[in-house]
Amino acid sequence: MIIASATTILDGTKNVDPSRTLIYTKARPDGASILKTEEFMPKLQRCPWCGTDPLYLSYHDKEWGSPVHDEGLHFEFLLLETMQAGLSWRCVLGKREAFRQAFDGFDAGKVAAYTGAKIESLLQNQGIIRNRKKIEGAVKNAKAFLRTAEEFGSFDAYIWSWTCGKPLVNRWRSMDEVPARSPLSDALAADMKKRGYSFVGSTTLYAHLQAIGVINDHLLHCFRWKELSAL
Repeated sequence: MIIASATTILDGTKNVDPSRTLIYTKARPDGASILKTEEFMPKLQRCPWCGTDPLYLSYHDKEWGSPVHDEGLHFEFLLLETMQAGLSWRCVLGKREAFRQAFDGFDAGKVAAYTGAKIESLLQNQGIIRNRKKIEGAVKNAKAFLRTAEEFGSFDAYIWSWTCGKPLVNRWRSMDEVPARSPLSDALAADMKKRGYSFVGSTTLYAHLQAIGVINDHLLHCFRWKELSAL
């Protein structure tokens, strides 16, 4: 028998936290039962979308919603988000390292210089999403990314200017409350399209803002909400 919590410890152990203590029965050699205690770490509360998939769990715990300020990582997330259109994020994450190898380590300068021949070779790469429009869009976005960085000093300065350099911290209690788009993503999508980006609809960009930490959409009960809100 295992009891998840208790207020009284019966085996002589003192100064324990009942919320982190298991109380269970153990048979003695004479057949009698005695109560024992065992410390344990409580299970972390997470956003339900990550489920039990190890790849999703790692991404949720270490990356999703963490404020990004590195130019290379900005372009990496932008390229991956635009590749997701019409597909699951799990599918894209599973091909992330293949994308990294295929797109020169997500180097925006190198991707911007891709020729037609390079695009044709990428279309033969079975490790990535072989969609001509998306691959051509990645090249187009690399060029727009460099122009934006030149105008604002960095892409980081541009994207964070939309929230005055600070994350927007939401306080959702369930996934049903989390929107798929917002006035912010609507305005950003319109501006980025004018700047020459493709595959940057409002829904795609809302997901992008969540990923790079401009918007903290971890649920209130998730351990990452508290961690990231303290930054």
